[in-house]
Amino acid sequence: MTLIFLKLGGSLITDKTRPYTPRPDKLALLAAEIASALKGNVDLQLVLGHGSGSFGHAAASHYNTRQGVSGPAAWHGFAEVWYQASTLNRIVLEALNRAGLPAVTLSPAASITAQHGKIIKWDLFPIQAALSNGLLPVIHGDVVFDNAMGGTILSTEDLFAYLAHHLHPHSILLSGLEAGVWADFPAHEHLLAEITPGSFAQHASGLGAAIGADVTGGMLSKVTGMLSLVKQIPGLEVLIFSGERPGNLGRALRGENPGTRLYC
Repeated sequence: MTLIFLKLGGSLITDKTRPYTPRPDKLALLAAEIASALKGNVDLQLVLGHGSGSFGHAAASHYNTRQGVSGPAAWHGFAEVWYQASTLNRIVLEALNRAGLPAVTLSPAASITAQHGKIIKWDLFPIQAALSNGLLPVIHGDVVFDNAMGGTILSTEDLFAYLAHHLHPHSILLSGLEAGVWADFPAHEHLLAEITPGSFAQHASGLGAAIGADVTGGMLSKVTGMLSLVKQIPGLEVLIFSGERPGNLGRALRGENPGTRLYC
């Protein structure tokens, strides 16, 4: 079996410039591409993650949740971020279900213990059991309890990084709005086909930040974290690409490169 981690970015499945605004038509198309890829390759397994987009990030920016939680107002904010992230997750699950996918959300908030913003405990048996029985496990950027900070927020990339060390995926696919990693963001004239740890330094200054509220970092943070991961896990590749263009998600799931490949 070939295990792939796939993220549907918050910028792709919501309008990040408008709080609490999903893109149901886009979600339906993405779900159909996922269903088609799984039907066409019986040896393909997926762990699906999604961002919080204009749902969780809007609330998290207001309460500054990622930096820690202390006091009644901050804990109220923690609950609000959880509620908004879960609301979007339900919308995603509805799209997956309509596409005939046996998707099951395994909530990070209920299963992860963090310390200083890092995962120190996560019972992975439910994810492994879901994969073994032909289900599609779904995770998402979420609040988690932290024994040093009270609470914090972990991005889908944070979750994938931890899981990659334990489940050993073939690749990680990060699907967003951008066509890939631009050397000259926001000019959008030079798309990088590949980035390695050795070539990263010459491009870092042009990567830019995310558009709209994003409490877990923009493109620079994403690339930095994923390059660190491919250095740690031999053979792992990461692909950053646009899910906005029809067919790109299917191409990526078939092993093609419609964006920017990160490898060591």
